[in-house]
Amino acid sequence: MAQYELLLPKMGESVAEATIIKWLKQPGERIQLDDTLLEIATDKVDSEVPSPVEGILVKQLCKEDEVVQVGAVIAIIEIAGEAETTVPFVQDIEQPTLEAIAEKEPAALEVETETQSADRFYSPLVKNIAAQENISFDELASLEGSGADGRLTKDDLLLYIQNKQNHGGQAPSQTAVTPVQVQAPVAAAEQPVLPTPAKPVVTQSSSVSGGDEIIEMDRMRKLIAEHMVMSKHTAPHVTSFVEADVTNMVKWRDRVKKPFEKRENEKITFTPIFIEAVTKAIKDYPMINVTVNGTQITKKKDINIGMAAALPSGNLIVPVIKKADQLNLIGLTKAVNDLANRARISKLKPDETQNGTFTLTNVGSFGNVMGTPIINQPQVAILAVGAIKKKPAVLETEFGDVIAIRHMMFLSLSYDHRVVDGALGGSFVKRVAEYLENWDVDREI
Repeated sequence: MAQYELLLPKMGESVAEATIIKWLKQPGERIQLDDTLLEIATDKVDSEVPSPVEGILVKQLCKEDEVVQVGAVIAIIEIAGEAETTVPFVQDIEQPTLEAIAEKEPAALEVETETQSADRFYSPLVKNIAAQENISFDELASLEGSGADGRLTKDDLLLYIQNKQNHGGQAPSQTAVTPVQVQAPVAAAEQPVLPTPAKPVVTQSSSVSGGDEIIEMDRMRKLIAEHMVMSKHTAPHVTSFVEADVTNMVKWRDRVKKPFEKRENEKITFTPIFIEAVTKAIKDYPMINVTVNGTQITKKKDINIGMAAALPSGNLIVPVIKKADQLNLIGLTKAVNDLANRARISKLKPDETQNGTFTLTNVGSFGNVMGTPIINQPQVAILAVGAIKKKPAVLETEFGDVIAIRHMMFLSLSYDHRVVDGALGGSFVKRVAEYLENWDVDREI
């Protein structure tokens, strides 16, 4: 019998690693072609890994909750075939102790120690914070972590940054940063370092006195929470609001939605219309379509629009329409529907949530008239569209001003005030509103 090495598959150009969530097949089980072997998760989405062969699962080479690099061998499957064709088996390699390494020449010890530091895992959140604070990987490697297996957590890094600021921008004398238990005396002009609160140990759902219930965050909610806190920590948020008269747009959609669905077998919602207006406005104001890394601004060539989507679990995910400006309204409608449908059933590919350059969120779908969304880092702006409501409005006509019932909605743009000033942010959201207000009611699709 031959043995087949199952590799962690490539999940898009921007995805380099994934976490093993759950093994669905155990050693000794027979596997059919395309059977799901395990569930994995990137920093954005959950995915399934199917078997490319038939056979028997011999060994799992990765444990649940372990972070694995793309292309790494994760399992051995026994398949039919000659023994000579067996793929080389990946044996467990016993790691040498520091004492054993020390018996080598000093130069060899230095090389191996550096390799261990270079291979240390850092979460995407930690990497983002380090990049924003201009902290090198050498500096990260010198810090002790409080996470599992000594992993450097967000709290470890933020505490180190706070200590560094309190020392005038210099690294503290001790490189091992651990949560402080007692607040040290500080000068009056300095900000005190608050002690890290102890984390309660709770089960996923446990009752407490008084009828309250403690619910542990699931993995995705933890990622969302970290990403939102990081965004607020990174960017000074400013929000500008505009009210738009979208009566023509609403009447146009009412006219075309039935024949469009019959012809294309797709429902046309307002979301692709909003995205089209956003892409046009980005071309008018391209400095909204940028990212920031320290003091460097990267102006993006592609216009990749993320659309925030609520999941049945209550969590949030942001699939991305790549090169949205190159799609017509039919293409945008099909892309929106496809991504939204697959998001609800956890069938998005990891790369489909990566490389967004601007995000749209529809708070109107929950009946909200406006919102102040948090920027999806490393982008610099996010647009919220509110519910469309019928309201009395003043219209200017050739015969004078009149009051009429119109379809009105609010648009709110949150932007990073480090690089987007009020003039740019306000002008951009106003331009989006103008594209929606000036909608051609006779437009064919």
